[in-house]
Amino acid sequence: MNRMNRRTALKGLGSITIGLPLLEEMTLAAKAKVVPVRAFNVFFGLGIPAPLQTEGFGGVLEPLKPLRDKLLVMRQVDQVRCDVSGINAHYDGATGSFTAMPAGGEAKAGGPSIDQVVRKTFYPAGMPAGMVPTLIGGTYFRRSRVGRYVHSYNADGTVAGTMQERPRDLFDRVFGAVAIDTGGDARQQRLKRSVLDTVVNQYRFYTGTNSPLGSASKARVTEHLERIREFEQRAFEMKKKFPGAPALPPRSKVAHGGPADPGGMGIDITLDQLTTEWRLMADLYALAIQMDRVRFGSLTFLAAGERIRLTGDYEYGGRKVFQFDDATQHNATADKGCSHEWWHKFNEKKTNTALRAHAHMKMREVAYFLRRLDEQQDANGRSILENSMITISTESGDGRHNDFKRELSGVFHAITGANGRFKSGIIDVGAEGLDVYNTMLGAMGANGRLGPAKRDARHVSSILA
Repeated sequence: MNRMNRRTALKGLGSITIGLPLLEEMTLAAKAKVVPVRAFNVFFGLGIPAPLQTEGFGGVLEPLKPLRDKLLVMRQVDQVRCDVSGINAHYDGATGSFTAMPAGGEAKAGGPSIDQVVRKTFYPAGMPAGMVPTLIGGTYFRRSRVGRYVHSYNADGTVAGTMQERPRDLFDRVFGAVAIDTGGDARQQRLKRSVLDTVVNQYRFYTGTNSPLGSASKARVTEHLERIREFEQRAFEMKKKFPGAPALPPRSKVAHGGPADPGGMGIDITLDQLTTEWRLMADLYALAIQMDRVRFGSLTFLAAGERIRLTGDYEYGGRKVFQFDDATQHNATADKGCSHEWWHKFNEKKTNTALRAHAHMKMREVAYFLRRLDEQQDANGRSILENSMITISTESGDGRHNDFKRELSGVFHAITGANGRFKSGIIDVGAEGLDVYNTMLGAMGANGRLGPAKRDARHVSSILA
């Protein structure tokens, strides 16, 4: 049997490199290689009040239940250190997610995020050629401070990469621009053709009569490229099939930039609009990881203090859970009619029906992304999800702004196994976020640590496998 290196790729013009899936011809070489270190932060806005977390997988965490053997939910994690500036969790708690430090300014964190500490340890000289150093993306509509929606930071607290909020921009970021010598604008040329057009000759070789691949692997290559084309078509709304050249793609249909946050008053959006945009973003991000184009970064589903007026029927597991109609249910307009207000109205003695539905929906969408990473195995037989350190968190453990200590206590956290380093299930940690994060970094073999150098550290052994 012919053997191929695991890094074998389809290479087209310019900077495009499209990794092949794991093929039979690569198996022996793949098994001899170490699974790559990966670390990603997943953020969702507004939080889950601590009392609701005590219900486990029977409450709003239900969508995470199918992943309970591959995910550790950590309750009683406190981020009170993050509120030293005394603003509120929308700003400080969100920036402290994955850094455990108060914000360093309007556009800075108080230090690095855990994914970047890991990246600097394992790739001090930079990522291998052809990789995106850090991929930051998300679907969100509340802006103002950067900490609301960016959750990957360098050592000095600056953002670790440009935020990609449109699926087509994230696609471009992963694949790069096609550098063709036409004498014109290369980017405009990129937008008039498919990224797959640059690998047509290689595609024909690997699937043709002179290919070193067997019939099964040829079929996998074809399926792999069709999958890339599927996501490209969804991002760019391309009409033609591989390997034809598509027309100039339209823009994303949901609001971005200033229109996404008109004076902080919130926007009207349907559940279908929201989840369609998010799932395309999640699929593209997962594809980038599966193709080994990126190993570090962050993904956001709704910003801190998110203000949207959501409408639509919400279903899960074949049942109708809730009918979203925020403005009508609040009997209010503008910012007072947004889902954000359900958190301010939270009362542990009441049913909190609308808040529960929103939180449940967020867990469904976070789980959607995690499942994408559970679909592909690494060389060690575990899925990408199981091998990666994927940390999941939010901004608040309460939602009301009348007591910041309570608001930043019991902030929801979860983490994947990171190739057997962490436990699974649900545990009550009872520790400060800074100690939890530093324990994670120690388990990963990272050189750096977060927080003040003179602070007494606590090792949180309860989260370790």
